[in-house]
Amino acid sequence: MKYVFAVWATPLVLFWGWYFLSLNDIHFGYIMLTRQAHDLIFQLYGQMIGVDPKAIPMLVAQACLLDTGLIVAIWAFRRRREIRAWATEMFVRYQPDLVAGEAVQPVEDSLQNEGSRGRIDARFAFSPRDVHFDERPLGGYRRQPLVPEGERQR
Repeated sequence: MKYVFAVWATPLVLFWGWYFLSLNDIHFGYIMLTRQAHDLIFQLYGQMIGVDPKAIPMLVAQACLLDTGLIVAIWAFRRRREIRAWATEMFVRYQPDLVAGEAVQPVEDSLQNEGSRGRIDARFAFSPRDVHFDERPLGGYRRQPLVPEGERQR
């Protein structure tokens, strides 16, 4: 895979290095790095393919992003087991109580079970973002009927 990365990265580094050096006329004495060569090359290339020379860098950038996405997708597919292990490790690291074998009970069961013993355990307390008082259990909001007006059974 390292050879694939090398074959992918080499033309990108060469092209974008040349592009930004010649765009800013940083030529170190080489004719190919001058702004005149930059403009001439893009003008010739634009005439060959029938595209405005100012649009070519954006087209090349889009092609580079597509290639990069494909390379990263192939790499991620080949490393999917390691990535899954890393994600599991991060999940365990930041959510240890969910993985430690403690089953999270539904809201009704936890409140009923803990309430019957006379206390509510803090492990089952929910943050305000988890409780939506304006929603109904089967969907919809309090101001909306559960069944649309035209479909009510009498």
